[in-house]
Amino acid sequence: MSLATDKLDDKPTLYKQIRRDIESRILTGEWPPGHRIPFEHQLMARYRCSRMTVNKALSELAQADLIERRRRAGTFVRRPQHLSAVLKIADIRAEITALGRSYGYQLVQCTRRAASATDRARLGVRKTGKVIAITCRHSADNVPFALEDRLIDLEAVPEAASADFAAEPPGSWLLHHVPWTEAEHTISAVVADDRTADALGIAVGAPCLVIDRYTWRSARTLTAVRLLYPGESHRLVARFKGG
Repeated sequence: MSLATDKLDDKPTLYKQIRRDIESRILTGEWPPGHRIPFEHQLMARYRCSRMTVNKALSELAQADLIERRRRAGTFVRRPQHLSAVLKIADIRAEITALGRSYGYQLVQCTRRAASATDRARLGVRKTGKVIAITCRHSADNVPFALEDRLIDLEAVPEAASADFAAEPPGSWLLHHVPWTEAEHTISAVVADDRTADALGIAVGAPCLVIDRYTWRSARTLTAVRLLYPGESHRLVARFKGG
């Protein structure tokens, strides 16, 4: 398929043709998620039309969530939004793989230490011995996907002391090795601070979706985790059935 190069008048139907041409390339997979759309001046030359006509076509494509326009960077085919069910504990690695994207993992920091008062308060316990504090980053197609900040109570999960969290994400390891009986999700939103913005490749002050999760076994807290996602590319969906 080739974009039209014949001389066309700037009439009301021209922007629709431009939109259809670009939309077709996206929907057929010729232009995959993350692909850069030609710059406006290039589209103007190909279609021999005004910037206003090109901008109208791109604006409609953006409204349809097919493309995203980034200031000073250009226009790109939009990546599929991630849908998460909030009533289950999902494996981020499995979620990304299920979306047909390549999973990446980076352990930023892993510290074993005596539990501080802050650690005990976060875990909801009065006293405990040692904890493992983990910060890691998940990516999809080499694009930052989520930042994870996790605390594991070693008194409740002693086997975590020998786990290799540099090789396996802590969430995946816990789901496959540690049974739990109860969990809680709290969903909120924050703006990215310097650390979060740098880790997720977003601007300072950009919105982030936050999931705070706690898991228990027999009333003992196993782990507390905070997951931060770029707000513009994530949403949560849960479907319920009536009784």
